Amino acid sequence: MEVILKKNVDKLGYANEIVTVKPGYGRNFLIPQGYAILATASAKKAHEEIMRQKAHKETKMAAEAQEMAAKLVDLKISIFTKAGENGKIFGSVNTVQLSEALKKAGFEIDRRSISIKNEPIKEVGSYTAEANLFKGVKQTFSFDVVAE
Repeated sequence: MEVILKKNVDKLGYANEIVTVKPGYGRNFLIPQGYAILATASAKKAHEEIMRQKAHKETKMAAEAQEMAAKLVDLKISIFTKAGENGKIFGSVNTVQLSEALKKAGFEIDRRSISIKNEPIKEVGSYTAEANLFKGVKQTFSFDVVAE
């Protein structure tokens, strides 16, 4: 029996895959639980069309991510914060402040997609961070922490 998986199933496959299973497993578990649908001829055609559209969208999004990564390399970002006389910051700089600074520079990157190397940042200086823009598209960029 062939089914189209709607969700990831351990030891069977990932979402949107067509897999062959024993009839009882498909009828009694996968289909009633909403993990899969029966792979009829019409369902297979609809699945192929969905996968084709998904692939087209993903290539478009990957191209946009590559373009953003190219712009991100040359970007100079400064994060202004309060600091003492010896360069120690009151508190620390984290991905939230970095995401806000990127937003002001015109880059809409979620804070969960950014990882700062040598975190936490507690002193004024230059640092590097990495942005995960899309599947397989990561870009390292530098930023400065400046005392107000």
